[in-house]
Amino acid sequence: MDSMSDLHTQSIRVFLIDDHRSILWGLQRLIESGRPAIQFVGSAESCEEAVKVLHDAAPHVILLDIDLGKENGIEEISKLISNSSAKILMLTGVRDKSAHDRAVLAGACGVVEKEASAETILTAISKVHEGQIWLDREATGRIFVEFSRDGNNKVADPEKVKIASLTQRERAIVAITANNAGANAKTIAQKLYISEHTLRNHLTSIYNKLEVSNRLELFAYAHKHGLTGPPS
Repeated sequence: MDSMSDLHTQSIRVFLIDDHRSILWGLQRLIESGRPAIQFVGSAESCEEAVKVLHDAAPHVILLDIDLGKENGIEEISKLISNSSAKILMLTGVRDKSAHDRAVLAGACGVVEKEASAETILTAISKVHEGQIWLDREATGRIFVEFSRDGNNKVADPEKVKIASLTQRERAIVAITANNAGANAKTIAQKLYISEHTLRNHLTSIYNKLEVSNRLELFAYAHKHGLTGPPS
């Protein structure tokens, strides 16, 4: 069975990545204040260091600083996603809104500012764990704009934005579900080595992100947008 915990009965396991020890200390105390609903399971000062321990820490949510000094948190998102099934929530003091948008387009499930209240940060962690995207209304609008390398803005394909919001794990679930249209939930869950309950949780998140209502619509969406194979 999948190691991911039941959303409603077990603590949300949170891993922290920030290159400032004082901030890590403060964030750890913040996470611990949310017990028993939220549990601190580890921290690292770089993504390179985090990758070495993520398997054992088995977090549900990774709180990642955008600016890691020697590393760019946005550029490290794909590496974290490929090494963990955890959802990524960016923590930032950077006021450049375009950086926030790029983080979500790179696969993060939302952005929360370091200046936010403790209650807001804990709520963001909870909502991201539930499969929601943590963005304000302005960011939701801006996210439909991609920034080209030469600095010229162009309107983004809304479907690409939706697909970019899927985690690596969710992409795998979409592919297997689309390739096994006649299979029941139990069979698909077995193929994924997870419980039916966990599969339902994932599908609820996927439906919300892709704006589909059921497996039939997901099947059609996956085939239309080329989501039946591994992520490119």
